[in-house]
Amino acid sequence: MTSSPIPDPPQEFHDALKSAGIALDPGDLERIASFLQLLYAANERMNLTGVRDPSAAWMRHIFDSLTLLSVLTGTQAVRAADIGSGGGIPGLILALVLPEVEFTLIESVGKKARFLEETATALGLKKVVVRQERAEVLGVKEIRESMDVVVSRAVGKLPSLLEYALPMVRPGGLFVAIKGEQGAAEVVASIHALGELRGVVIEQRRTLTGTLVIVEKTGRTPRRYPREKGEPERNPL
Repeated sequence: MTSSPIPDPPQEFHDALKSAGIALDPGDLERIASFLQLLYAANERMNLTGVRDPSAAWMRHIFDSLTLLSVLTGTQAVRAADIGSGGGIPGLILALVLPEVEFTLIESVGKKARFLEETATALGLKKVVVRQERAEVLGVKEIRESMDVVVSRAVGKLPSLLEYALPMVRPGGLFVAIKGEQGAAEVVASIHALGELRGVVIEQRRTLTGTLVIVEKTGRTPRRYPREKGEPERNPL
């Protein structure tokens, strides 16, 4: 583990939590700091985050991930998945503050998947499952239409993401993507994909660090989706 201690959350972080109405339980911040310690130690060996200053991670990674909390708690989600979990952002962070939720972290890169497994074990996250596989493979059968909520952050453009995510979401469930300033434009570009995959954007929620694009699954996704490996990205709907 890196010898440099993780700095305490800055006042900006505490102010942002209060502004967003996010209330953490006792011990959550300490558990999140332990996660950051493991993340930055591993980042010395592999590229898990481009945010080199751990103090900046409290807003750019932790707060950004916690903006998803209200969606998960509001839907009383029991099963959730994180597509392209990478360094565990947002999946591991959400699992730390919602230990009762079963989280499936989907990561196709082997060394990143191993980091997720080792970190979940180190943090005592017994309801976290890591799947080293592409999302479009898992969405065909294994976890098809079984998730209450699927989330993603910094993975790709929305038309492709929808084809990865919506096949995994149960009818009536939600897919939530954390997007940046181009979120609204990506929603416009996704009109055809939404119709094909049986989804509707019910909200675009601005936060201090991004935009949550919230999509409701309105019916069963046709069996022809997701298409074969790599096709959603090569040829978005």
